[in-house]
Amino acid sequence: MAAFYDEIEIEDFVFDEGKKAYTYPCPCGDKFVISKEDLMNGEEVARCPSCSLIIRVIYDPEDFQPTEEEAQEETEAPKPLEASNEIAVA
Repeated sequence: MAAFYDEIEIEDFVFDEGKKAYTYPCPCGDKFVISKEDLMNGEEVARCPSCSLIIRVIYDPEDFQPTEEEAQEETEAPKPLEASNEIAVA
């Protein structure tokens, strides 16, 4: 088992909409990071990219279940391109 530097509630993190990740200040000056996708997959460890510290994220996994819209997007396959019978004339 890993030794956590601390245990922090998700409410204390800041959500970065662009990166779709939660961040929390690390004592080294950087930030602990955990992605929304990681939380949806049940991950509870946020890591600092600049040092070896890790923290345990306290959260309710039910709050990070995909919405119906997100679940539908994941199951939809890209539509194949339709073949065209038209001949391009130069």
